[in-house]
Amino acid sequence: MTKNTMTLTDNRNGKSYEYNIVDGTRGPSVVDISTFYKDSGMFTYDPGYTSTASCESKITFIDGENSELRYRGYDITDLAGKHSFLDVSYLLMRGKLPTPEASKNFDLEIRHRSFLHEGIIRLFDALPDGAHPMATMGAATMALAAFYKDHLHLEDEEQFKMMRRRILAKMPVIAAMAYRNSIGTPLIYPDVNRYFTENFLYMLRAYPGGKMKYLGDGVNDEIKQVEIDALDAILTLHADHEQNASTTTVRNVGSTEAHPYVAIASGISALWGSAHGGANEKVMDQLRLIGDVKNVPTYIAKAKDRNDPFRLMGFGHRVYKNRDPRAETLKGLQDKLKEELKLDSKLLDIAHAVEQAALSDDYFKERGLYPNIDFYSGVILTALRIPIAMFTPIFVIGRTPGWLAQWSELKQDPKHKIARPRQLYTGN
Repeated sequence: MTKNTMTLTDNRNGKSYEYNIVDGTRGPSVVDISTFYKDSGMFTYDPGYTSTASCESKITFIDGENSELRYRGYDITDLAGKHSFLDVSYLLMRGKLPTPEASKNFDLEIRHRSFLHEGIIRLFDALPDGAHPMATMGAATMALAAFYKDHLHLEDEEQFKMMRRRILAKMPVIAAMAYRNSIGTPLIYPDVNRYFTENFLYMLRAYPGGKMKYLGDGVNDEIKQVEIDALDAILTLHADHEQNASTTTVRNVGSTEAHPYVAIASGISALWGSAHGGANEKVMDQLRLIGDVKNVPTYIAKAKDRNDPFRLMGFGHRVYKNRDPRAETLKGLQDKLKEELKLDSKLLDIAHAVEQAALSDDYFKERGLYPNIDFYSGVILTALRIPIAMFTPIFVIGRTPGWLAQWSELKQDPKHKIARPRQLYTGN
């Protein structure tokens, strides 16, 4: 009779240790080695946690070999562009899509919870001119813990819900005000008559008094529905991505019993890195470096040269060994925006040339180096006239419901412990 276990043998002394294999509903099974140190006196060694499952989760599933991404069992292609970002946020945090009535009520509450305490707004004035919006967002989110001290000790589900809805509503306001403060323009308060994503674009673009840019002849530069839909889809595609670096940071900080907004602020700090949430900024820097469509073959050749330090940004992914399913959706959005907004952007042309060159080159295909979400999101955000300094803050807005869902799941897990990995010591 077979057993659902794995036996590890120390070939130095012949001792064997048997551990249970735990099967999930999707994806690889895991070996429960939680008693391995107690049994053997050794640690496991896994830099970057490439083969380590740090938790049990019901939120997001990724199959990188088959280009699959699911939120709560729903394929990402059935959510992005087909359900609003707020409905997807509800799904992540509550475990199910809202009914039409619940969706309406959730949207209404988010609109009214979006306003910041004036003390937070005054905090912006204490920061230096030109501060990166990510630095300001981290500071403001951390400061929220001082204004909502009661969230440190949540006792029931209703308190959990209130905490999550509050920070979800305020994050785009913090982001927009952080940017406007960084460039010295007047802050724009939320408009409760506007949907979440439209409100964010409004707070970025509007003039005092709620006026949009005047184009002459009585015409204002109003926010177009296609722009709202595109940004809403980008937020949905960024909403969660399993146990990535920033989500793991949120969980690790949450495991210490820190304030939930402190855990979210820690996630913002982790996301800022160019190897994580800042990657789409690097894509745009690279397109500007290439400079012209005629230069694309030269840079493709440089990317293939092992002795050249140049690396093609926005291609390949740590998890996806084939196509990034989020990128497929964004590719369609990019084409739609180019047509409906009649875009004539040199950067878009360069991006298209890079994409075509890489997709037709065996070097990239053999290595599974396909365009990822960062390649398209940077181009689309540029088409939406989003300043490059706001690319990563938009990632934060999108990822917030995922972080909240992951934090809540951690807190409700009776088996959770404070994060405490060990090390292989090689010093004196």
